[in-house]
Amino acid sequence: MSPMQNGVKNSTKKSQTSSEKKRPNSPYESLHASEDAPKPKSVLVAYVWWLIGGVFGAHHLYLHRDRHAFVWWCTLGGYFGIGWISEIFKIPEYVRDANDDPVFVAKFVARLNKHKKPPFNTTRFMGAILMAYVFTQVAKIAIPEEIFAGIDFSFLHWTLPFFTSLGVWIVGNIGREKGPLWHCLIAAYASYPIRYKLYDEDYWMLIMIVISASVFDMCSKKWRLERPKRHGLCKRGFYLVLAISCYSSLWICYLYFNGKIQDSEGDEVPVHEAIHNFLTSPWWVDLKATLHETWQFAKHNGWKETWRQIIDQMDATGEQNAYKVLGVSPTASQSEITSVYRKLSREYHPDKVKDEEQKVVVQEKFMEIQKAYEVLSKIKNQRRRKNKKFNEEL
Repeated sequence: MSPMQNGVKNSTKKSQTSSEKKRPNSPYESLHASEDAPKPKSVLVAYVWWLIGGVFGAHHLYLHRDRHAFVWWCTLGGYFGIGWISEIFKIPEYVRDANDDPVFVAKFVARLNKHKKPPFNTTRFMGAILMAYVFTQVAKIAIPEEIFAGIDFSFLHWTLPFFTSLGVWIVGNIGREKGPLWHCLIAAYASYPIRYKLYDEDYWMLIMIVISASVFDMCSKKWRLERPKRHGLCKRGFYLVLAISCYSSLWICYLYFNGKIQDSEGDEVPVHEAIHNFLTSPWWVDLKATLHETWQFAKHNGWKETWRQIIDQMDATGEQNAYKVLGVSPTASQSEITSVYRKLSREYHPDKVKDEEQKVVVQEKFMEIQKAYEVLSKIKNQRRRKNKKFNEEL
């Protein structure tokens, strides 16, 4: 072999050796070598958010774990704070995850090399079951129980498997694991007909949820090799508001279609009927008329004058009520007000009444007269001082 061939062979071996040394252990590690590190998060700040609003997932929002935050918001901290309390020792690990800490990355890469797919995790599996149960139950109670507007909405029960799989999928895509929706969706719909064999809701629903979660765990989940994307505040806010609105709409449907309120006689009235009756009640009709008149007045006289009229009508100073209590007109002078006050004070003085029950009523009336006189006297004095000052300035 010629020296040139030997040189080429040696250089080829060196290049292969150097490329092997530079070759990353996983696509995730390669990504870290080419991208800038994310803005670091603080453990202290994460604990502060955990303490202040952790039940609603505030610390997860801070750490860009939006799905986790949404789950906490829906379940009030993982079934009324149980998950929230258990996270007190997990937050440092969450922060290292968010910061792509080298130690965390090394451990994650080691797990990738050891396991081709994420191993079974009891906490995550139970979380998927609980979240699916919450979604399925809320969706079920949101379906109208009675025929509404001539439509029987019972066919919407076939959407329950979708909500089951959605709950499983959301939990399954938290953190460094992910998976598609369709596996657990097919499993949920395939097991849904069990309800026609097992009429007990607790049994068939639990079986459907467990099957869906199991299928996702066995067939769908895989490692999230790429670094979790950090979207902008507007995009994150849009998706969160959309998710919260969809979930809240289920509760609103439940209250509107299936909720009931009690009247003064203890009879139950459906909420949608109560709302309809309220919108046709004389009180609401009068209120609409008042609002319309206020709007017309504001268009002609301006909002400043309208606001002044509203304040006067509200009787914030108590002047109108004081005139009513004393039985005098707004044009009455201070001497007339004083004369009426003295007359009413003698008439309703508590010492004149011997009966104890009647004495309590008279005493309340006497105190009301006293307060009305004080209010009017104060207002009259203030106006006299203002008029005197105005005349002196002229």
